[in-house]
Amino acid sequence: MPDKDSLRSDSDALNFLSKNHNKVPSEKLLRAGKILRNAILARAPHMIRDRKYHLKTYRQCCVGTELVDWQLQQSSCVHSRAHAVGMWQALLEEGILNHVDQELNFQDKYLFYRFLDDEDEEAVLPSEDEKREAEEELQETLLFLSQIGPDSHMRMILRKPPGQRTPEDLEIIYDELLHIKALAHLSNTVKRELAGVLIFESHAKAGTVLFNQGEEGTSWYIVQKGSVNVVIYGKGVVCTLHEGDDFGKLALVNDAPRAASIVLREDNCHFLRVDKEDFNRILRDVEANTVRLKEHDKDVLVLQKSLRPSSHGNVPAHFKYTVMAGTPEKILEHLLETMRLDINFADPDPALDDFVLMHCVFMPNSQLCPALLAQYPAQTCTQIWLTNISINCGRSLLCMCMCIICAVLLKVYCADHTYTTIRVPVLATGREVTAAVAEKLGSTEELLLISLSASAEKQILKPNDVSVFQSLGVNGRMFVCTREQLDSLAPLPEQEGPSTGSMSSFELMSSKDLAFQMTQYDWELFSCVHEYELVYHTFGRQAYRRSTANLELFLRRFNQVQLWVVTEVSLCGTLSKRVQLLKKFIKIAAHCREFRNLNSFFAIIMGMCNPAVSRLTQTWEKLPSKFKKFYAEFESLLDPSRNHRVYRLTVAKMEPPIIPFMPLLIKGKVG
Repeated sequence: MPDKDSLRSDSDALNFLSKNHNKVPSEKLLRAGKILRNAILARAPHMIRDRKYHLKTYRQCCVGTELVDWQLQQSSCVHSRAHAVGMWQALLEEGILNHVDQELNFQDKYLFYRFLDDEDEEAVLPSEDEKREAEEELQETLLFLSQIGPDSHMRMILRKPPGQRTPEDLEIIYDELLHIKALAHLSNTVKRELAGVLIFESHAKAGTVLFNQGEEGTSWYIVQKGSVNVVIYGKGVVCTLHEGDDFGKLALVNDAPRAASIVLREDNCHFLRVDKEDFNRILRDVEANTVRLKEHDKDVLVLQKSLRPSSHGNVPAHFKYTVMAGTPEKILEHLLETMRLDINFADPDPALDDFVLMHCVFMPNSQLCPALLAQYPAQTCTQIWLTNISINCGRSLLCMCMCIICAVLLKVYCADHTYTTIRVPVLATGREVTAAVAEKLGSTEELLLISLSASAEKQILKPNDVSVFQSLGVNGRMFVCTREQLDSLAPLPEQEGPSTGSMSSFELMSSKDLAFQMTQYDWELFSCVHEYELVYHTFGRQAYRRSTANLELFLRRFNQVQLWVVTEVSLCGTLSKRVQLLKKFIKIAAHCREFRNLNSFFAIIMGMCNPAVSRLTQTWEKLPSKFKKFYAEFESLLDPSRNHRVYRLTVAKMEPPIIPFMPLLIKGKVG
């Protein structure tokens, strides 16, 4: 058999790999294996044949590298060779594909694998009907396997004994750890340490007790799939932990008995486990590599030593100290000192970029500028610094100046649906808008400023709210009224939206041209969004009295496109026309994805997922199977599991520039 060096002879390792290995195939995976086998025999029958190696004949086998190559050629949903390996591993885990020497890991090598149907010496070839059926179902099958493949690949790596994991394996584990919320507070150095010691553990049945209250703590667990109940004697279930949560760490830190029992809440739960010995070693290493600067018995700067690879191949890697925490003043001092020592700025501290972007949150300009001037007191240095600021930060300063003088025209309606138009600064508060309207109307009454939606939902805007016009949603309008008029306030007729669709003109337009124009407009909006707007949106623009107008406009654009899809389909009264509309929107979405406009792509798909559209069963039944497959593939990109792993893989495969799926980015779900 080829590549014998790669086969493990160690029986302990084999037992380790055998643990949790499922040999009872599910119906869905059995069907997937049959479709793939029949499709290979229809498209590339030479791949499955008898093979000889070292005077031994292996019946009806495929080669691992050929299987990976074939899968990459069949569908765009297969992102990489590693992704394809995971898809084949999913079949191998359940015995639908088998290594001829019963190895439990699929490898992208010249190794022999056999489909379950070919294990029987009298296995029959698929009929013409079965081949045709396989051709029809192939894309749907590959899409299904592409969704479960990454998990299978991860399990395959985690089942390896830690000492047998390759650098590529460790990098894959590390990348996954970056997106687990239970580990978000840990440094990247610690996550890399964890990648080398994490162990995969799974349990099949709900009700299984992972450990009991009062037992000695031996491991720390992270929920990778499923959920568990936390049970305390005398209190019952006190909480439920889900994917991404962790438990069991307290007993290890305090060297105390378990404070609660952990019981599986559902079948087939998966965990990442760190044993006590490894946990304590990592803690010791972290503390040994941590430097704390104290003032008045309080930590004012915390640095961690880490190995920093050199950017020059002939220079060995070296240790650097990275900022982990501290007061703003001490962090600034450390970063400036690091910059002085690194005169060529060849190896900057990663914290520098974070500080420059985020300083407005913890050290506003009113504090930062005096601190910088104190560090550079000489007149010449100050002059140089000011010159650099004027040259390098000209755009930012110009934008800040423009924000001060920038104004918007705002229509404000009264209770009787008359309106007045006022000109106010972008940063105008609710009090300033109300005062401007009262002055123009000549009113002396106390007025309330209301954001009124198309569904008659009223939001009373506070006097100190900044950039109040940003609170308006799609079809929202700004109203002023007295408190007595508040209950009788009604939306404008125009807020209800159109009463007829635009199918007659819409169907004449090219799908590709529409997607291109949408992308052009979306890019114009997206390119206006400043990084600071994301910061202000996250921490609250009201606290910093800053505008996020460009970001809000871009987010509103997503809602507009989504509701546009729902509106057009809902207003179309003919079944055949609705089918044409769905086809049109799927084509537009495909072109948006081609143009790397993920914002409009997902807006269209989420519009089609809306209950008002998805409940039209007769319309969906009439949709051609080709378009159903496209839609199923697009919808799969919305899969939220593993912190939106499918979306992350899709984005990682794209070349910039990319218009991102902004609502997901805003929620901090992906990184």
